[in-house]
Order: sequence, then structure tokens, then C-alpha cells
Amino acid sequence: VQLQASGGGLVQAGGSLRLSCAASGCTFTTYAMGWFRQAPGKEREFVASISWSGGSTYYTDSVKGRFTISRDNAKNTVYLQMNSLKPEDTAVYYCAAALVVVNTTRLNEYDYWGQGTLVTVSS
Repeated sequence: VQLQASGGGLVQAGGSLRLSCAASGCTFTTYAMGWFRQAPGKEREFVASISWSGGSTYYTDSVKGRFTISRDNAKNTVYLQMNSLKPEDTAVYYCAAALVVVNTTRLNEYDYWGQGTLVTVSS
């Protein structure tokens, strides 16, 4: 399974970005998908996740109402739409795939990880 994340960049506070994560080498619809982030000097943390059908989504409290996770199973791609970005959202964002669960926020339940894409929000 390979996950390729893209869409990061530099944006001003209040701006928007859309991250994409393309999956290959797997039956995409058997995986829950998640986004995590890691800021400098901090541990990797959960951001959002979505079940294989898209019917279940989870968000960490700090992004609720600002970020939206979605997936297009025909394109084997998961997205993270990020609006009203804040400087504290600055981090490397990773997508991940979990096989054996419907949906999960737990980092250790994800089986495969992408390479990460850097999001920098300036104040």
C-alpha cells in the first residue's frame, strides 16, 4: 500500500488549503482513512478520520467546524479541506490507512502512512 499526500504549502492565517492523499496497491474501500499532524518538537496527533463508506467521520476538537475530511472511492483519494487556518495548525500532515477497523482516532491502529506534506500558516 502506498499513500501519496499533497497540497501543503504556505498560507496566511484565515486562509484555506486542501490536502489530498492518493492510495495505490490496495482495495481502497476496505480502509478507514485518517489525517494526523506533527508540529516541530511535538508528538504526532490525530486530526480527522473517515470510514470506508464516508458515513462516519471524527475530528479533534481544535479543528471541528474548520476542517472537513472526505473521500472519493472512485479515485482512491481522501481529502482534508482546511479553512480558517491558524498559526497553530502549522505542522507536517500525514495521511494514514487502517484496515481492521470501521473508523478510529488511534494512531497505533493505522497500518500504512504517507510521507507527509508541510502546512505553514503565517500570522
